[in-house]
Amino acid sequence: MRVSINRGLCQGHAMCWLTCPEVFRINDEDGHAYLESELVPEGFEEKVDQAQRCCPEGAIIIHP
Repeated sequence: MRVSINRGLCQGHAMCWLTCPEVFRINDEDGHAYLESELVPEGFEEKVDQAQRCCPEGAIIIHP
């Protein structure tokens, strides 16, 4: 599973990071989310799904 963030939609609510800090990171300068890798580590698929559902801006995209 791969995941990406639409940086144009992300508003820095940090819900993804609160839900799955193992995958999502927050930029200290602007507060927006970023990924160190688009590949979701095994075992974190459900948390990434939940993070996508929690994102108020719909900025998280899950790729099969």
